[in-house]
Amino acid sequence: MEIMSGNVLIIISFLFFMFIFAGVGLASIRVKKDTTDDYLVAGRGMHPALAALSAVSTWNSGYMFIGAIGFTYMMGYNIIWMAIMSMMGQILAWAWLYKFIQKEGRDRGVRSLSSLVAEKAGAPEAKLAAVLSVLFLSIYAAAQLTSGGKALLVMMGWPELVGILIGFVLVVAYCYAGGIRASIWTDAVQSCVMIVGSLILCWIALGDVGGFSGLNAGLESQDPALTNIMPPNLIFGLSLWAFAFFLGGLAVAGQPQVVSRVMTLGSDKDRKEAMLWFFVWQTPFLILMTFIGLASRVIFSENDFDPELGLPMLAMDTMPAIGVGMILASIFAATMSTADSQVLACTAAITDDIKPEWRDDHKTTKKVTLFVAAFATAISVAGLYVPGGDSVFALVVLAVYGLGGVFVPLLIIRWAGYKPDTTHSISMMVAAFAGVIGWTIILPIMGISWSGADGIFPSVPGMGAAFAVHFWLCWKREESVDNPFGRYSIPTKKFTTIGAVILLAFVGGMEGSYQVFAPDSASNADKVAAYEVRGDVSFHEIVSGSEYIEDGASIDVGAFVDEEGEFSELNIVGVRLTIGHGPDDETQQGVGCALADGPQDDTVEYAYAHNEENFSNVADAELLNVYVEWYNASIVNNIVDGLSMLEIEEMLDGEGNGFGQHDMTLGVEVETGGGLGCQSNDDGEEVSYSIELISLEYEITGV
Repeated sequence: MEIMSGNVLIIISFLFFMFIFAGVGLASIRVKKDTTDDYLVAGRGMHPALAALSAVSTWNSGYMFIGAIGFTYMMGYNIIWMAIMSMMGQILAWAWLYKFIQKEGRDRGVRSLSSLVAEKAGAPEAKLAAVLSVLFLSIYAAAQLTSGGKALLVMMGWPELVGILIGFVLVVAYCYAGGIRASIWTDAVQSCVMIVGSLILCWIALGDVGGFSGLNAGLESQDPALTNIMPPNLIFGLSLWAFAFFLGGLAVAGQPQVVSRVMTLGSDKDRKEAMLWFFVWQTPFLILMTFIGLASRVIFSENDFDPELGLPMLAMDTMPAIGVGMILASIFAATMSTADSQVLACTAAITDDIKPEWRDDHKTTKKVTLFVAAFATAISVAGLYVPGGDSVFALVVLAVYGLGGVFVPLLIIRWAGYKPDTTHSISMMVAAFAGVIGWTIILPIMGISWSGADGIFPSVPGMGAAFAVHFWLCWKREESVDNPFGRYSIPTKKFTTIGAVILLAFVGGMEGSYQVFAPDSASNADKVAAYEVRGDVSFHEIVSGSEYIEDGASIDVGAFVDEEGEFSELNIVGVRLTIGHGPDDETQQGVGCALADGPQDDTVEYAYAHNEENFSNVADAELLNVYVEWYNASIVNNIVDGLSMLEIEEMLDGEGNGFGQHDMTLGVEVETGGGLGCQSNDDGEEVSYSIELISLEYEITGV
């Protein structure tokens, strides 16, 4: 009864706050105008504080509540690199690129980011930019719907699918109620509730783990690497790893749903005021979310715990029912409002660039909105049935860095005064798209995992590919302007040399510090968790042949495997013996053979000896493979839970067992048929044989 009453209070609290958020959004109907311009950019007259608070909510939302909490749970203290570097990138975007975006948008009267990267709306490059916007923004919106589904799953016990479908209904309602104005008004209220709820939850969580000292001790006891600001085992070093987060922050200038907030501002003064509001509000929110993520790691240390459920589970465990309902409503409403912003941004891209004839058709614009919302919902639902497809963090990373790679390089060169033509612009966008998709999806399919927490996030290959194509076209293509820096002069050799020296010194300092202070890679090896084991076996012949063995006789074959020889670098985990003998060559003659027993199979016996292995048996098939293995083959290409990496390695390492002498003895006992009036003749058997070493290459990764 007590549990039921608690659930009822959660539902009542949840509905109360949801009605407040929905009421604010619906109230925008009173001031809206039935024009497409008001629907998509609120007539460019939004108050800076409202636009900024909306940008905070839209930029963070489900990603911060669900995805970033999960990433903090996994990374520990070194999450500070993402927070600081991303913040630096965002500051640069607000101070520099947003100024350019706002001015261009106002002067040219464009309402979509895809129109800004072309000379005119509806140009081929604008159409491609719009298509890529719709693709990545739909993935981004799907991440928001998934966030809401996960929150309802944990806090209400409802299936994720139900939460996603409820989110679809709310997104459409927000969009139809008042367009972007409804979204901004709702976001502003949500930002206030989000920071209040986060403050309360953080306070309770820190008290639950014993304050800052208890938090540190709890993380240290789980894994010393969690309390080191240097991440372990980086594939490409610290510099590129951190730089990827900086570009991720700069990628905020390539997010149509955030840029649309900037486009609602009337003047540059409004932009500066909105920038101040944005960072004053976002900074404490990030700090609170970081501590909540770390506390959830201490409280929920089970091996099978989903890190992305940290915040809702923490609220369920530590807050009263009314607080749980408030947090749930904040998460759900924020994710839905963000999703509707992304759907509206897709709508603007479609009506302004893909089908510009719909630009001023308000009814058609709303139909496009419904289609995009349905498409995003389909992606979210499909993700439930794809391994890893319901990871909010993975979906957001793909979308944010995909959009950043497509738009930010073009915005930067246009800010510099470079006017790329259609071919130039399309080439840069295609390169960015290929870089992000190749790095995030294609390489993992090929078994190369460079985009995870120990690699480089796809902002580097995405933007890097776009800029590489830009410089190459300026150098090689006659139609492209030679100077890649637009109105700025090409740097002199002296300036370039000095810059390169400074950059190398900075990178060298960072990498040197990383080598000194990074946690030992072995620190994670004894952590009990869930791991994926991938492996491939290979066979290496050491002896083979074929001999005729007479009845009652035997032969000895063997080979010595030197641990300093050609197989010294292999992880030898077993041996395969292959024994073959053809159809029996027994001959029969006599008048009684038709009624006598026919030719009989001879008996081929074998014995094998190597180190402590010593056994014998009968080869009862014409071709027999015998496997001698000293590793656990059942865990290869499987998920292993409840073991440490060291324990798994012990199960997969041959530990030198394959070296030394391998001996095999083969013998033949003739079996004959025949009978009265039927003489049989069989002197022996032709026997083929081989001994092969089995080697295993494997990779263990955390799940």
